[in-house]
Amino acid sequence: MNRWKTLRQEQLIREDIRDLSRIQKLGQIELLAEILKHQAGQLTNYSNLANKINVSSATIHRWIKTLQSFFYCYAVQPWSKNIPRSLIKEPKIYLWDWINVDDEGRRLENLVAAHLLKAVHYWTDCGLGQYGLWFIRDKEKREVDFLISRNKKPWFLVEVKLSSKGGISKNLVYFQKKIKAKHAFQVVFNMKYVPKDCFKHTEPIIVPARTFLTQLV
Repeated sequence: MNRWKTLRQEQLIREDIRDLSRIQKLGQIELLAEILKHQAGQLTNYSNLANKINVSSATIHRWIKTLQSFFYCYAVQPWSKNIPRSLIKEPKIYLWDWINVDDEGRRLENLVAAHLLKAVHYWTDCGLGQYGLWFIRDKEKREVDFLISRNKKPWFLVEVKLSSKGGISKNLVYFQKKIKAKHAFQVVFNMKYVPKDCFKHTEPIIVPARTFLTQLV
């Protein structure tokens, strides 16, 4: 499996990107792809990436857009409406092939991100409204992993956890009150499927990942 993943990434960069773009520094963009894999779900600091790879921040911006166009990764932007002292610039980068993320917690967060993005595209394409995928973080470092907007208004929040230990996230409760999202879900992976409609609840709830994901698309 590891050999296959390595070969696939090499093929993407050394064949597809080489043949279909004008990028010549394949070794450096390959290094960027590897770094993004290890920091999936974290804030993207273009200056730090530029220093690590020894190119300009503008080049990092351009190369990430190239990797996005080849479906290696995608960006989730911060939501800033009604959030005092919110972050408004730095996105988070996730991989389309979330299985390539080594850290278990970030891999499962990436899995949920992929399902949410697929749902957002599906709901929008079906004419059900205009949907968006975001995350929330303020300068006090309070954060919730994901927010789904509907017609430019908050609809539901999602916080991803490996287990239900510790109860409901305080940040989930805080941001639901702050932005008045209708639903707030703490999605956990150590619980068995429960046959219930989590969207009937308007208070913050803990929900098994298997239950939540089956109710998206």
